[in-house]
Amino acid sequence: MGKKKIKLISGIVAAALTCSVAFGGCSLISTDNEKDMSRTVAEVDISKTEAFENEFKDNSKYFDAIGSTEVIKRELITYFVNVGYSYVQNNNYAEVFNKLLDGLVQNAILTQYATMYLLQEKTAEDADAFKTFSELSGEGHKESEKYEYLLGADSDDVKLAKYALMSSINSAIDSIEKDRILQYTEESAGSDTRTAPANVDTQQDDYYPKKKNPSGEYVRADGTVIKETDADKNYVLDYGIYTGYTTLADSGAYLADRDEFLAKKGTMATRIRAYTRFVSTLIDWNLVDEKKEDITKVDELEYYADEYVSQLKSRVINKYYDLYEEEQIKKLIDEGDTSYLDTAYNSLFNFQKNSYKTEEDFSTAIGSMSDTSFILYAPETENDGTFGFVYNILLPFSTSQSAQLTALQSLYKDDKVDSGYSSKYYANRNLLLKNIKTTDQRRAWFDGSKEYAFDANGKVDNYFGNSSWLFFENNLTDNERYKPLDKYVGKYAYNGNVIKNKDGKYIFGNAVQLGIDDMLKEFTDYVNYVLNGYTKNGANHVTFDSNYDADTWTNANGYYNVDDFYTGDKNDDKQDQIDYSKLVYASGKVNFTADRANALNPDKNNAQYWAMSAVNELEYAYTTDTGVLSQYLGYTVEAGDTSYIKEFEYAAHQAVNNGEGSFSVCAGDYGWHLIYVTYTFDIEDGNGALYQPNWQANITKEGTFEYMFYEWIKDNDLDEVSTTRQTYIINKFNKDKVTVKKYEKAYKNLTNLG
Repeated sequence: MGKKKIKLISGIVAAALTCSVAFGGCSLISTDNEKDMSRTVAEVDISKTEAFENEFKDNSKYFDAIGSTEVIKRELITYFVNVGYSYVQNNNYAEVFNKLLDGLVQNAILTQYATMYLLQEKTAEDADAFKTFSELSGEGHKESEKYEYLLGADSDDVKLAKYALMSSINSAIDSIEKDRILQYTEESAGSDTRTAPANVDTQQDDYYPKKKNPSGEYVRADGTVIKETDADKNYVLDYGIYTGYTTLADSGAYLADRDEFLAKKGTMATRIRAYTRFVSTLIDWNLVDEKKEDITKVDELEYYADEYVSQLKSRVINKYYDLYEEEQIKKLIDEGDTSYLDTAYNSLFNFQKNSYKTEEDFSTAIGSMSDTSFILYAPETENDGTFGFVYNILLPFSTSQSAQLTALQSLYKDDKVDSGYSSKYYANRNLLLKNIKTTDQRRAWFDGSKEYAFDANGKVDNYFGNSSWLFFENNLTDNERYKPLDKYVGKYAYNGNVIKNKDGKYIFGNAVQLGIDDMLKEFTDYVNYVLNGYTKNGANHVTFDSNYDADTWTNANGYYNVDDFYTGDKNDDKQDQIDYSKLVYASGKVNFTADRANALNPDKNNAQYWAMSAVNELEYAYTTDTGVLSQYLGYTVEAGDTSYIKEFEYAAHQAVNNGEGSFSVCAGDYGWHLIYVTYTFDIEDGNGALYQPNWQANITKEGTFEYMFYEWIKDNDLDEVSTTRQTYIINKFNKDKVTVKKYEKAYKNLTNLG
């Protein structure tokens, strides 16, 4: 649960503070003293509404425990520093501050409602929950204490709140130290780019650094090892803010995360200067009182306490959404009862059956297929053709070869032939194709606009290729923290010689050049390697048809010697059609048992998924057709006529009709195309159904149709979840003069700015 979350108001001002160092808060806002910053600008109390009394009437005696929320001027200014600049561009200050205050009021409403709901739930484990919460809300207690109790003092929610705050402050200080103190410039960075897979460097939603012992085992606060079988793991947050007044050694996991440039150039002195600028900005905005607070201790600042409470409130609201979603799901889908899913499935199936009457209708629909846009039905096609998706590894003509090709097109143009060129054009084009050489296209991932390369030696076991350079280290080596890459194995090393100097610059040797036969060997070897569990000794999963000899790695039919590409009798002077089968250089199949419902499931035993992932990685490495890299499952191939060049259309149809895992290599005006079939839409039964769901077997297997459909149902079909529920609560409990009182005079000096 908890995949869909509301982005809540957060007091963390890291990014905005970094920018505002130059802008300066004091130039805009001048307040008299701490008393002015503590003035109440709004009061919120939803317990006064009839709706609240009716919903929680059984616990009405505890309404005082929730209490009224006072929004003070300090919060309004903090929120302005966080997001207000973007609003000022198109609005005056009065509109901006009133809009921001409305946001703070709505956040208070959500927090109060979620707090009451969670307290009711907490009474099941602690009968004195309301009493304890009320006591923690009283004098002598920090505001954070009551929310820590509500979430669980040692809960992941509390640790995530602390980590979010501390990492944000570190990021703000990092930016100041790097860009303003040390004046970092990216002179060595190139401008070249190459599309990267989705989720690169994306953290898991529930990640926070956990303390480990020297042996790499997770430990509790007392140093005892946490075992996987332990019911209560109680991890320790291993993270701290590095200010220069504290040491790097005290910052936990931040030490390993520290920017490479700062790790080399930064000193305790530069960190203190950066932190001082950070605090100075807070002082300018009157968010820190340097006369009363010890600015060297960031976690003791009132600003820090306020921001921590803001994070805890966000966790409270999101925890409520989790519980609410679970409650709604149980109402619809009892354990073991899939009738609701069957109903939803049948409803969508019947809608598509009525909508996809023609191949054209279906072709338009599958173009938007995704993890949340499902195709359940396929219409009958003419000539028993099949729709599908394909990857395309394009090995291109060189610049000089392209110039020669243009000359050939002028010389052998023939409008009487269906392709527009006579047979002699293809015979001469083959001589150019024979000499095509390509190289690994991922150099931009070394010294381009974004550095993704890393030396895998000692970091990744069992990688394939002629170097030790892989890419996306975070995703490949740390899936506790970073999300795995989708449909991407990650073990195909850069195919060339690379050295990284001590100054961080790369030196490239001669890149390995591949012709089409070299590419087919590389394709075969890597796919086999992946399917054999990352070993070069194993079964041969890739097999070729009779048109290609995988023993000698050459075309078996003398491809480059063909001089007649017409259909029928070559002595017939009236021939006007090209035989595109003669332009297919090689074809074959990666042998596995295709399973459409599990095609996208990254299960270790799912050969279909891992074959697709291996080919996709080779596509990232070699194709110069970069448009295919951003497609869900590759290019759509219609069962009938397509918009592709005739050679590609023929070869793609041939491969798609042979099913998932099939591949075909054809010549074209752009070079060689290695086409691999990722997914097809051949009909499973006479009713047009592509597959029949097996909820019980697959609903918990990530990547299966059943899993994705279930997640889609939860995110879209449940009444009033997440965003809709937020709107519902705000509308129901935001009653002027009953719930909310605003004190405009308290912030009038802000609305009069500008």
